[in-house]
Amino acid sequence: MSEEKQSAPVQRQNAANTDRKSLVVGSAWMTAGSIISRVLGAIYVIPWGIWMGSHFHSANALFGRGYNIYSIFIIISTVGIPGAISKQISHYNSLNEYGVSRRLFYQGLILMSSMGFVAAAILYFGAPILGAGDPRMTPILQSLSWPLILIPPLSILRGYFQGFSEMAPSAISQLLEQVARLVYILGSTFVIMKMIGGNYVTAVAHSTFAAFIGAAVGLIYLVYLYMRQTPRMNEAIAQSDQNLSVSTRQIITDIMRQAAPFIILDASVSLYQMFDQYTFNPFMDIFYKLTRAENDYWYQLFGFNSNKLIMIIVSLATSMAITVVPILSSALARRDMQSVREQINNTLELFFFVMLPSSLGMAAVSQPLNTVFYRYDPWGTMVLQFNSYIAIIIGLFTVLAAILQGVYLNKQAIRYLLYGAVFKISLQYSFIYFFGVFGPLATTAVGFFVSSVFMLALLYREFHFRMGDLIVHTTQILVFSTIMFAVVYIAVYLMNFCFSSYDRVLAMVELVVAAGAGAAIYGYLVLHFRVADRLLGARVAGIRRRLHMK
Repeated sequence: MSEEKQSAPVQRQNAANTDRKSLVVGSAWMTAGSIISRVLGAIYVIPWGIWMGSHFHSANALFGRGYNIYSIFIIISTVGIPGAISKQISHYNSLNEYGVSRRLFYQGLILMSSMGFVAAAILYFGAPILGAGDPRMTPILQSLSWPLILIPPLSILRGYFQGFSEMAPSAISQLLEQVARLVYILGSTFVIMKMIGGNYVTAVAHSTFAAFIGAAVGLIYLVYLYMRQTPRMNEAIAQSDQNLSVSTRQIITDIMRQAAPFIILDASVSLYQMFDQYTFNPFMDIFYKLTRAENDYWYQLFGFNSNKLIMIIVSLATSMAITVVPILSSALARRDMQSVREQINNTLELFFFVMLPSSLGMAAVSQPLNTVFYRYDPWGTMVLQFNSYIAIIIGLFTVLAAILQGVYLNKQAIRYLLYGAVFKISLQYSFIYFFGVFGPLATTAVGFFVSSVFMLALLYREFHFRMGDLIVHTTQILVFSTIMFAVVYIAVYLMNFCFSSYDRVLAMVELVVAAGAGAAIYGYLVLHFRVADRLLGARVAGIRRRLHMK
């Protein structure tokens, strides 16, 4: 047997090991940045709500409605291009064509910046119409038009670094963006509501304008990193093969062709939330004849409060999704189908390893968690608990959609998204009638579950990944997560006999104790039964030795 043939399996194994390591390291960076950003984005609600006083529920509802519309405009102004840029840059880099990668980045930057200005103008001048007859929404939507100018170039820079499998810049810029945003939100709200006794709508408008401040800080940081990297990139271009001749027109065509499916990943949850926003209040009015204040209260329970908290754990899935796309694209460029199959298994197992305990843990501590962030509210607790379970389905859809995009099954991903959307739209009216505030959440679960089943079946047909191993390992993780859930739920139940359910400080104590116990139990189980070793690598054995575990 020739030396080349002998070395081929070794090369494939090395590539697979590298991909696995990139997934874990990249997911760790993206998860850390996303989780910290989401947590900070939730924590601000505590002082913000106190300063809003009796206007809290209305202010919260306005903030949520404004951001739902803003999220759609973000998607319109980026149309999935950052993900496509990441995927294509990874593809060309694996072919040692760094010059094409740079041209791809520059063309994408020009295209995105132009679209950002157009989207900002549409949102600013269309605000009175998009507010659906609520004059309070106009200044809020207009304040959200300004960040649309900066978000597209910020997103394209993140996609550029992700294409090089450098996840740290994206994670750090996310964190800086969030910190700057929250400083402005809290500062402006305190001045308006407490120092000058202003109007709560003005305070909400400034709180939403904070997205512009945050985007500016994140953009400055990434531009600085890019300028530092330029000499290294110039050297890589000089040493590249330069065998490909790709025209500017072809580059733009490739960007748009690859970008469209990424709307699935970016837009699906936002589009579902947007549908809820425009249907929930009219349907509730038909069934229950609510006042505007009552509508604000019920909408913000599911449409903003619980969503804000569950998106902290859904961001775990989003982080993995962002990481896996360039890795899969690179493996396909090498025509390494074994690595693709391994990567699908690794991604799904890692998803369940993180998502199941996170979602069940949030459900178990929903009462103190909701009290800490939004004050004691039995309805708020029930909605948060229900939504925590649904987060698993939303996260699974997010990861599966990313995998399909990474392996170029884009049309099928779009088709399956539409299948799920048909179910959600068809069931919305009857589910709100029967289940009230839980109705939109239930239809979201049904829609994403239908899409996920089709996506998983397609991946199995196309790549024959190890479904049996996935079921066995996921069942094991589910058992450990359920044990953790039961212990934490009982702990919260018992502590409620000792602590007042209405006190935020005591609720925080409950939350810390219960969450700490849950993390310790789940950590012990996955270490003792070697589940963490399989997913996170040999370093876990060192953790076990330091903890004196066999």
